Amino acid sequence: MLAFCIHGNENRDRRAAERRPTHQCTSCTMRGLVALTLTSMRIGIIGLPNVGKSTLFNALTRSFAAKASNYPFCTVDPNVGVVEVPDTRLSAIAEIVKPATVIPATVEFVDIAGLVRGASKGEGLGNAFLSHIREVHAICHVLRGFSGDDVIHVEGSVNPARDRETVEMELALADLVTVKKRISTIEGASRTGSKEKQQELEVLRKLEEALQEGLPAFEAPPDLHLLTVKPVIYVLNISETQLKSFSPEQARVQLKLPATSQVIGISAKIEEDLQNLSTDDTAAFLQELGVASSGLDQLIRAAYALLGYLTFFTAGPKEVRAWTITKGMTAPEAAGVIHSDFQRGFIAAETIAFENFVGFRGEQGSREAGKLRTEGKAYVVQDGDVLHVRFNV
Repeated sequence: MLAFCIHGNENRDRRAAERRPTHQCTSCTMRGLVALTLTSMRIGIIGLPNVGKSTLFNALTRSFAAKASNYPFCTVDPNVGVVEVPDTRLSAIAEIVKPATVIPATVEFVDIAGLVRGASKGEGLGNAFLSHIREVHAICHVLRGFSGDDVIHVEGSVNPARDRETVEMELALADLVTVKKRISTIEGASRTGSKEKQQELEVLRKLEEALQEGLPAFEAPPDLHLLTVKPVIYVLNISETQLKSFSPEQARVQLKLPATSQVIGISAKIEEDLQNLSTDDTAAFLQELGVASSGLDQLIRAAYALLGYLTFFTAGPKEVRAWTITKGMTAPEAAGVIHSDFQRGFIAAETIAFENFVGFRGEQGSREAGKLRTEGKAYVVQDGDVLHVRFNV
């Protein structure tokens, strides 16, 4: 199963390749075909100083790029690390197809320096940090749950519920500044009788009222890039002992969060210890701890669920690849993630569900078993689909 390549456009593709990353075409030997993928999911790791953000970042990205020291603001500029999305389905498909290359989906983690009380007014390194948060798709809010006097806490004591409120109040206050600026900009235009501006002003006034109370924004115009509308995953950084008895439900109560909030318990120290272990040793270590999966796996699964992402695959002798799209995308839209011409000239998508692809040992076996379907433009791609896009331009 693979996506057809576009021949005869070498010059155009070469010019485009100067602007975007290239890959080896999955269908022929032509090099330099541009793959127009969705930008990697960017998750910003935020929280107060010394709650374990940089330690978690280093562990998740298997690097030591971020400083992790026992004093506030040891991280100034954001550190960025790209991580492969763990997906056993990709290796299962590759085991059948035996391609030259296997390319997983990726997630980009951004370690953003610690916020402090007053960040919205420029305290600490506030304004710079707030701007970094605007650039991510989702927020991983790290809260300290472990005790220990050897690690300084900027508030003087360990209280994750208080820390959550501190950080979220600063985000709300920063959004309040943004909303007030927009209100002052359109007030004049709204008085001229513009219904559009009057409606926008009404929404902004409600936003202003909510943000003044420290509540997150709602129905915000997307061009405002407000911080409090960002999807949030709460990570409670806890000790090994706490991890064994961690309960998301209890954590939500402790943090004073709604029942629908995404909360996971991670020991950044344990994640750090996992860095140099093999896959088998990692599984054995986690089993010994009584933990089903690593913090990285949990965090990425939570992010996919929060953002409404899913994965489909393409598979051929040269390349097996995982692609990230949003739920509800049609086959032509998913094809456009591979290459814009695939969407523009879309004809059909030969589709095999992952379970059938593996169960019948690939494309040929699935075809013979009647499990290969030809789907048209209205088909909504499902998680795990293996697609073969047919198009003509």
